[in-house]
Formats: sequence, C-alpha cells, structure tokens
Amino acid sequence: MTKTLGLIGSGMIGGVLARLAVDAGLDVALSNSRGPATLGELVADLGPRARAVTPAEAAAAGDLVVATVPLHAYDRLPADVLAGRTVIDTMNYYPERDGHIARLDQGELTSSELVQRHLAGSRVVKAANNMFFLSLLTAGRPAGSLDRSALPVAGDDDAAKAEVAALLDILGYDSVDTGSLADSWRSEPGTPVYVMPYFPAVPPWGSSPDKLHRWFVETEGAPVTAGRVRSLIDRAVRIPIADRLPT
Repeated sequence: MTKTLGLIGSGMIGGVLARLAVDAGLDVALSNSRGPATLGELVADLGPRARAVTPAEAAAAGDLVVATVPLHAYDRLPADVLAGRTVIDTMNYYPERDGHIARLDQGELTSSELVQRHLAGSRVVKAANNMFFLSLLTAGRPAGSLDRSALPVAGDDDAAKAEVAALLDILGYDSVDTGSLADSWRSEPGTPVYVMPYFPAVPPWGSSPDKLHRWFVETEGAPVTAGRVRSLIDRAVRIPIADRLPT
C-alpha cells in the first residue's frame, strides 16, 4: 500500500498529483531540478504531509515514484536509486519542446519504452499523462460515483500496473489497462483519449493564445467513464511523427 508518493518533477502535473495525494492522506516527497529550496512555497501550501527533497531522495522515499519532468530530461532520472521500484511515467513527447528524437519520430519506440530502457531496473507504468492538469485536479470522485472519470494505464508488469491503479483509485480515478508500454502510444498527444474528451465542448482553436489558454483554465471538465476510455483507446491509429512532418 502506498503511504509516501515520491515526485521527481513538481510542475503542473507533479503539483496536482502531490495535492491529490496529500488530500487523500498520503505523504509526499517533492523534488525538482532546481533544488529543495525552490519548493518552499509549494510545500507550505500542501502542509505537513509534504517535504522538499532532492530527486534521489524522492526516488528513495516513495513507495511509488512519479517521473514528471520534460521528456528531454528523462535520462537524468536517477536510475540506480529507482532500481526495483515502480515508476509512474506521466511524460509526453513534444518535439517542439524536447527536440526531435528519431526513434520516437519513426514510431520505433514509445516514449515510455524509451524511459524504461533508461530505468532498466525499474517497473515503468504510463499513467496520468492524458488529462489537462486542472481537470486532473478537479475531476476526482469517490469510488462508485456515476461521474467518476477513468485514466489509461499501460505497462509491462501486471503487479506494477495494479499498484498504480490502486493509487489512482485513492486519488479519485478509475483506470483502464491499455496494455504494454509498446501500446502506450494510444494515450499519447494527438490520440482520441488525449485531453479533449475530458472537456464538454470544443475549444476556440482559432482564437488568440491568451483566449485559448483562458478557455482551458476556466472550462469545467466533463467525466469520462472507463467504458468511454476503452472505446477511445480502441479507436486510436498510430501515425509516426515523421509521417506528419512537412517534406
């Protein structure tokens, strides 16, 4: 049973998961690339169940560990300390931010397979990567609620996936097993289950960046049941990023 959640990365998704964990009665060990001193405000806001540590200390402290850094920094995750642990990978590949990674552009690997190769001694599970961070913060519901949302979970180790599903349940979400890490592309950016189903309407795509951002921040999310997640996952078609690039 998870008592302490370690977080390597404390940005939007990391901060939300920390808040959900604290609200559920878990302890959290937070870290980022800039050092514990930069997390004072977040830790104070989260309260006595939270503490700021280094990434290696977060890796050692967590019964489960969340890796939630920009994907281009995946190889800085402390593989030696994370050996033997279940690692929740929330990271997505955005070439415009991460730079182009040929094996991902060609569809030879999923981003989570790339992370698993670096964390060879860990059990990597893809989860909590397909929902807008504010929706993730507010959409959690008690088990059995008719308006409870579900999140896809992918991994190569069934026991590790069960651990992550149990954590998501505590945090307010059902889960849908979508297969192995090789199948985790089904919840990556651009797929039917990514972000948009958790909103009740279509964003004003043609508007200014500020107006679009405001829409995402101000629009209340919509529940997406496990059955709906399964349907969306089954509809996904993989188009390698290289095939989408202009020639």
